[in-house]
Amino acid sequence: MSVLLSAHGLSMHFGGVRAMNNVDFAVSEGELRCLIGPNGAGKSTFFKCLTGELKPTAGAVRFRGQKIDGMLPHEIARLGIGIKTQVPSVFDGLTVRENLWIAASRRHRGRAANRAADRELAHLDLEPIADRMVGILSHGQRQWVELALVLLAEPLLILLDEPTAGMTEDETQRTAALIAEINKTVALIVVEHDMPFIRRIAGNITVFNRGEILVEGHAEDVLKDQRVRDVYLGKRAA
Repeated sequence: MSVLLSAHGLSMHFGGVRAMNNVDFAVSEGELRCLIGPNGAGKSTFFKCLTGELKPTAGAVRFRGQKIDGMLPHEIARLGIGIKTQVPSVFDGLTVRENLWIAASRRHRGRAANRAADRELAHLDLEPIADRMVGILSHGQRQWVELALVLLAEPLLILLDEPTAGMTEDETQRTAALIAEINKTVALIVVEHDMPFIRRIAGNITVFNRGEILVEGHAEDVLKDQRVRDVYLGKRAA
C-alpha cells in the first residue's frame, strides 16, 4: 500500500533538551499504527509535530506527498487528518445528535447532514444515547461522541492520543472494538500507554525511547523484543 503520512529527519529541541532526534517514520493507507514508549520517550512530542501543535526544529512531515510541518492544526485537519486529543471537545449543553449534526453540517447541507449524523450514530452504536445531553454522559461515552465528530469530517487518517485514558474496563473493550471497525476504512495512529489495550488492537507498533525510534514492526514481534522489555522494566533510561 502507498505511504499516507511520513516524517523524515524529524527533530524537536527545547533549548538544550533534545525531545526528539532525527526520526524517520511512515504509515500506509489503511494501516493501524500504535506509538508506545515510557514517559519522556518522545512520542507525545512526535505526535504534536504531526498534529501541528508543535513546529519541528528540523525535518519534514508529509501527508499524501504534501509538506505539512508548520501548518496549523485546523489546516492539517482540512487535508484529511482527523485529530482526537485526550480531552473531548464537545458541546456539553447539546444532545449527542445535535453535536453530530453540527459536525455533519460542515460537509453536508439540509437533510444530507441529518442522514450523515444518523449514519454515524448507527456506526458507533450511539443511538441509545442520541437524545441525551453530552454533559451528563460517562467519560467513555463522551470520548465516543468526539470520535463520531472526527469521523463525520471523513478523514483518511485519524490520530488518537491515549483514547482509553480514564476509561473503565468495559469502555476500554468497546473502544478497542470501535477502533477495529473504523480501521476497516480509515488509517489510524494511536498513542497509548495501556499495553493490554495495545495487544487487543494489534497492528504495527513503533516504540520510542530517548527521543528516537527504538524498534518498530508487527505487534507480536515488538512486544516480545527484549529491548522493549528492558525499556519498560526500567533497565534503560527513558
